[in-house]
Amino acid sequence: MGMPVEFNTMIVTKGKEQRITENTFQLTKDGFRIYPIDIPIEVRKTKTGEVTGEAIVEKLQLSENQTMITYKLINLNSTN
Repeated sequence: MGMPVEFNTMIVTKGKEQRITENTFQLTKDGFRIYPIDIPIEVRKTKTGEVTGEAIVEKLQLSENQTMITYKLINLNSTN
């Protein structure tokens, strides 16, 4: 039996991220998703929107058809 998995090369927040510390955020997405860990990737509010910054995914958790990532923002392009 297979399991649907999506491979992501950018973080799309849709404004649903939660701040953990000053530069660390947590985001929960539906479905199983794989993100590169310890490699800078783009952060966007929408898939086709402007790049708002760069982040490094520090933790990836898959459970109950959801993916939770913890990432550290390393570069911010916009404050909006």
